[in-house]
Amino acid sequence: MNRIRWCVAALVLSLVCVPRGEAQESFTIQQVLGAPFVSGLVAAKAGNRIAWIVNQEGRRNIYVAEAPNFEARQLTTYSADDGGELSELHFTADGEAIVYVRGEGKDSAGDYANPTSNPAGVEQDVWVVSFRGGAPRKIDAGNTPTVSTQGRVAYQRGGQMWLASVKTEEKPKQIVVRGKNTPVEWSEDGGRLVFVSHREDHSFVGIYDPAAETVKFFAPSVDSDSDPVWSLDGKRVAYVRRPAVPRDTPDGYFIEPDRPHPWAIWVGDAEKLTAKEIWHSGGAPQDSYPYIAQDTGGGVLNWAADNRVVFASEADGWQHLYALPVDGGTAKLLTPGNCEAEQWTFSPDKKTILFNSNCGDVDRRHIWRVNAEGTALQQRTPPGDVTGGIEWNPVVLSDGSTFAYISSDTQQRGLIRHSHLSADSTFFAVGAQPASLSSVAQKLVAPKHVVFKSGDGLELHGQLFVPANLKAGEKRPALIFLHGGPMRQMLLGWHYMYYYSNCYAMNQYLANRGYVVLALNYRSGIGYGWAFREAPGRAGRGASEYQDVVAAGKYLQSLPDVDGTRIGLWGGSYGGYLTALGLGRNSDLFAAGVDLHGVHDWPTDNWEGKNIPPELVKLAHDSSPITAVDTWKSPVLFIHGDDDRNVMFSQTVDLVARLRGKNVEIEQLVFPDDVHDFLYRNWLAAYVAASDFFDRKLFSPKK
Repeated sequence: MNRIRWCVAALVLSLVCVPRGEAQESFTIQQVLGAPFVSGLVAAKAGNRIAWIVNQEGRRNIYVAEAPNFEARQLTTYSADDGGELSELHFTADGEAIVYVRGEGKDSAGDYANPTSNPAGVEQDVWVVSFRGGAPRKIDAGNTPTVSTQGRVAYQRGGQMWLASVKTEEKPKQIVVRGKNTPVEWSEDGGRLVFVSHREDHSFVGIYDPAAETVKFFAPSVDSDSDPVWSLDGKRVAYVRRPAVPRDTPDGYFIEPDRPHPWAIWVGDAEKLTAKEIWHSGGAPQDSYPYIAQDTGGGVLNWAADNRVVFASEADGWQHLYALPVDGGTAKLLTPGNCEAEQWTFSPDKKTILFNSNCGDVDRRHIWRVNAEGTALQQRTPPGDVTGGIEWNPVVLSDGSTFAYISSDTQQRGLIRHSHLSADSTFFAVGAQPASLSSVAQKLVAPKHVVFKSGDGLELHGQLFVPANLKAGEKRPALIFLHGGPMRQMLLGWHYMYYYSNCYAMNQYLANRGYVVLALNYRSGIGYGWAFREAPGRAGRGASEYQDVVAAGKYLQSLPDVDGTRIGLWGGSYGGYLTALGLGRNSDLFAAGVDLHGVHDWPTDNWEGKNIPPELVKLAHDSSPITAVDTWKSPVLFIHGDDDRNVMFSQTVDLVARLRGKNVEIEQLVFPDDVHDFLYRNWLAAYVAASDFFDRKLFSPKK
């Protein structure tokens, strides 16, 4: 049995391989990775209640609490690490039940993810559970639920919309509409549903009326309409319209030429179904549709009090919120500064906005508040340089004055906290840090904020993890961690995304074992403005961000406590791409690497673009690791699940086959049927394997 498989097998007994050389282990990877991860915080419209998701070693469950005591209570009892994702929590209007989704969706072939190889099969379902407790009830297979005040739930199944009752077990009913249709939001009275109908090269925003059993569309056109939101009185709908493009327009996010993506805001009459444009973007690239806002949970459009539409834009080079009077006027900037608004939510009366931002603290997140008319801008959680805190996912409770959020720091993985919107309120934790992490929290190092420049003079930020037992004059091996996305940012503490929270745990574990670790925020990531994220030549357009990886290697070589001949790379997804590029292009600088589900050839598999000119296809290919196999000398460990829906497994199959012909030292760890975000036990196995690999390649003397 080779070393890598022995180490993984030993996980069953010891949960960690024996450290080597200078490393001094004081906690296991299971101890630091096993702390609960908190996410998905939502608030009810009644009863001052909140609910959230806790992932405890792969066992995902819903927890709830309510005022005034806010005692955390487990609501569901899922007990297996089976990959059963929990998501999309929605309270019913009375706060007495929670609708949610369990399981992962289908891939392009129509298959559900089944990471445990369950021969009985799995599916993704919509469920409902009482706030008081009891067994959850399955409503139907599906996802994307939205709950009406009349007790209906609309959801998507097989690309179509379905309707069911939250309170009774009546048979679900399909809403028959041509195209692929996504329910978005019920009107406040629960009588009508606004949805998006996708028709390949165009899309419509429509209204379904269940009482009249009618479907009508707003101002149909050849353009693409999306992101609809109801007015507070239910009489109008605001939505986004993006103009049609010629069918031969190059299309492939990672390889297509950079171009503006203009958009406009339209408002329609919900009775007459007429609509008109009330605002449109400029023509500069940074004026483009803010796709990042669509993914953060705040939404591109929100209808606020006094008939204002609050929308996201990067027109000034940073993602900010603007308020636009629907009945005439100019857009007003709500969140100024050379910083980013990332997640936002509204008070029940839609007058106050809570958002998290890195304003004044670029590598953390804090909660801010502002009124919808653009007054009373205020930071509501303490500065990070005082507490080391990171805060996200704010919600305002039904009383309109209490808010809750999730908080982490350098030691604490995440807790629910609550306070009052007033300026001088005390902050209270819901629950306590689990004992499993408390036992190692004091042994975690505080990462240092470091800044250095790339070869072309671009300022780069990173977090440096320095082993606590480092002695003066001692030189340690070093590792560079490369995040995925690439629209991500690593922070000075536990991350707000599960995948990167796990990576933070691994970086702490590696530092504890004796490595100097640098988490690099390379260009094309978020947090540093539009120009940094949309840097010229990135990805398949020339891999311009790779020079940042080289700069990070040289920065580590400049440190007195780093052995410049023992620098390794590790990262997943896009980070796997950059890891493979580094090992192939600069084996002289990077001595070993661990590539988790990395992209290895841009123009293939799920990364292919449409209508890309041959010269740009060649550029994308030349920007890929497979073109560097001739100069690849450093050993590499590949880790991949073979049902990955983000990066096809064939990316790793192809690169391994090419490297074998070059006599490169290759090790591999494959998880049958697992997806991009592994089962917890596979995260453990992957990290044990990676740690053991680096111990053997970087701590051992060179032969």
